[in-house]
Amino acid sequence: MAGDPEYRMADPATQPPVIEAKNLDLTFQTNDGPVHALKDVSLQIDKGDFVSFIGPSGCGKTTFLRVIAALEHPTGGAITVNGMTPDEARRNRAYGYVFQAAGLYPWRTIEKNVKLPLEIMGFSRAEQEERVRNVLQLVDLEGFGKKYPWQLSGGMQQRASIARALAFDADLLLMDEPFGALDEIVRDHLNEQLLKLWARTEKTIGFVTHSIPEAVYLSTRIVVMSPRPGRITDVIENDLPKERPLDIRDTPEFLEIAHRVREGLRAGHAYDD
Repeated sequence: MAGDPEYRMADPATQPPVIEAKNLDLTFQTNDGPVHALKDVSLQIDKGDFVSFIGPSGCGKTTFLRVIAALEHPTGGAITVNGMTPDEARRNRAYGYVFQAAGLYPWRTIEKNVKLPLEIMGFSRAEQEERVRNVLQLVDLEGFGKKYPWQLSGGMQQRASIARALAFDADLLLMDEPFGALDEIVRDHLNEQLLKLWARTEKTIGFVTHSIPEAVYLSTRIVVMSPRPGRITDVIENDLPKERPLDIRDTPEFLEIAHRVREGLRAGHAYDD
């Protein structure tokens, strides 16, 4: 699967943005009055980018991801996904979404959980089998397809969730704190695996996290957001090499980027919650 033509990344300079938001606002109307979730958010994400969103709880990180996925709709500004509206992109299967919890059905085996979107989309049985086999190999879950979710560790369940999001081969992968509930050792391992997966598939990834080290380790760019109403206060280019062993986190270059992220959070009054 990794050698198929669709996994070769085109030159970003010749490609339209995968995501383009301009002056995006989103206000929720509640019984207690309006809640301003996003304000004047402008951002461009190009093909092959790995962009992390970081900020305090309630700053709109997940809301922005949900706007991209057409799970929420902005009240101002504009956003396109692959040149389409988010609703059109959803109908065209433009993205896979990985939630904070794995969300696997306990009565379905791992392979049947991964097959679920393919069944809904009407893929043939033969193609379902091939795609499930390929994505389980991509996330290092070969041999676990017949297991049930409760027979797997939390980290393995999240890898199965990633496989399900990859199964229909969307170019864009949206990930909402997928490793936030896992212990540090498992999280480190999955961070390494996710980087390898990104290198092999050349997907465009939008990744929500609360962890500064995770954001710096994974990303090509880090988007720092302020408390509500969520605004982008900094976009940090990450020029660390693409090959990143875990011990890169001890290098001066890594620590310098992490310091800028931390300063960006402080400048945005991230600790005034």
